[in-house]
Amino acid sequence: MAEAAKQAGVRHVIWSTLEDTRKWVPLGDNRMPTLMGKYKVPHFDAKGEANRLFTEIGLPTTFLLTSFYWENLIYFGMGPKKGPDGNLYITLPMGDKKLPGMAAEDIGKCASGIFQKGREFIGKTVGVAGDHLTGARMAVALTKALGQEVRYNAVPPDVYRGFGFPGAEDLGNMFQFNRDFEHVFCGARNLDIARSLNPSMQTFDAWLANNKNRIPIEKESLRASGE
Repeated sequence: MAEAAKQAGVRHVIWSTLEDTRKWVPLGDNRMPTLMGKYKVPHFDAKGEANRLFTEIGLPTTFLLTSFYWENLIYFGMGPKKGPDGNLYITLPMGDKKLPGMAAEDIGKCASGIFQKGREFIGKTVGVAGDHLTGARMAVALTKALGQEVRYNAVPPDVYRGFGFPGAEDLGNMFQFNRDFEHVFCGARNLDIARSLNPSMQTFDAWLANNKNRIPIEKESLRASGE
């Protein structure tokens, strides 16, 4: 993609990327397992590793850091699930730390805002999010929107990695990185900057008001209990 942009003479490139977590958690660090032999969080590290390809060939690039998509509650099985006790839970290995999140549709609007600034953001990294929320705060918002009590189930990362669904290890490591380096991850995603680029940037409450009926409520899952 970098080579194609260079050959086409593109005057401003936005590369949607993420942190290379190995800068904070080296491969020899046993706080989280190494995956695929060379990554801690594969879908983060591979994107972050590619950043240099845009820089090395002199492309006028803005590096755009996105956040957790709230659509994961609809499409990726992360929405509320009934536990064995009959209560609804959202399960995340985030403890009491905040997770930056956003509506997927706001990404393009932020990118448009960057382009409209001209050359101001060339050579810079810009992070965007609509909210920084703890799992407990997300549960409160879901409770209000859905009209049913939703509780937050904070499981350890090792438990989350062991859930067995495709990508569980990758996501378990991702959430652990977000949790353990909250100041880094949230700090890179300034809410005021995001709203300066996209004044219509949705909060979680606003997104829920428009999408609550699309969130499936699953009957029961071992993920709810973390056991």
